[in-house]
Amino acid sequence: MSGQTNKNLIARHSIWLSLLFPFLISSTEFKRTSVETLPSLLNLAHLKSGNLSVISYNIAGLPQIISSATTDRAASTEEIGRKLNRFDIAHVQEDFNYNRFLYRASEHNFRTITKGKVLFGDGLNTLSKFPIHNVKRIKWNDCSGADCLTPKGFTYSQLEIAKGVFIDFYNVHANAYNHLAAAAARRKNIMQLSDFIQTNSIGNAVVVMGDLNGHYSYGHDNIGLLTTGHGLEDSWIVLKNNGAFPVSSLDMPASNILALSDSSETIDKILYRSSPAIQLKAVDYRLENNLFKNAEGLPLSDHHPVSARIMWTTHIQDQPRLTVSDN
Repeated sequence: MSGQTNKNLIARHSIWLSLLFPFLISSTEFKRTSVETLPSLLNLAHLKSGNLSVISYNIAGLPQIISSATTDRAASTEEIGRKLNRFDIAHVQEDFNYNRFLYRASEHNFRTITKGKVLFGDGLNTLSKFPIHNVKRIKWNDCSGADCLTPKGFTYSQLEIAKGVFIDFYNVHANAYNHLAAAAARRKNIMQLSDFIQTNSIGNAVVVMGDLNGHYSYGHDNIGLLTTGHGLEDSWIVLKNNGAFPVSSLDMPASNILALSDSSETIDKILYRSSPAIQLKAVDYRLENNLFKNAEGLPLSDHHPVSARIMWTTHIQDQPRLTVSDN
């Protein structure tokens, strides 16, 4: 994407958001609780192994008038909610103005309470068939352009996938665009995330999913810090790229992310690592470029989601308890 195109997009988003500001203030609700629980008969079993189906999806929840997605946002978001039901755990990004449509279609027992619409919310939510504990929302310290108009960042939570078995989950939406200022802000985002993982997930199994907006193959990105610094494995690298990282280059990455396939690196990623207590192993990875389309065959968002199936096995009886205080 050219520098001029980036500037035009930023300017357009900034103008529309300023015009929508009064409406957004009057219609945004602030909730104190972190997780809503739907009535269910869930009774966590004492298991020592199992598998998780996980998915990460930027659902393009900006107001329709400034959305780069081509389909109706309310209807598409509700359809996304229905399709997400086949996955155990879903991380969504840009879940801003149409959250009620997403959750209306959701059958997940546990869902984070949305922080709010654009300008106030971070757009990050988790939908899970397993209990979500200890949710923390962390705003980036650095941003550029239109990304500074809403408090983007990442969330931390601990999901209890079996009785007493916890995995640290991170839902990430890093700074967008690839011009030098944007890439510099994104590098600082990744360093901030790295520091948080180092402090709060010591000795824990970890899954990082989200729209990282960066590439291993782009020389101005530092996404590799998550693998080299924390022992995280990228499910696409492991299962689709023969364990090899793409060659780094200063050439601009491809901007048409809807044209990618399983063989291409995408900015949407699923990373994981084991701990002394839990062994994690990705056994399937998919760029879901067919499932998430409407009846006319059009993508439901301006991203394709990525999914993985992760096998898990516990090695010891007791795991460390929650490491960060609840909200």
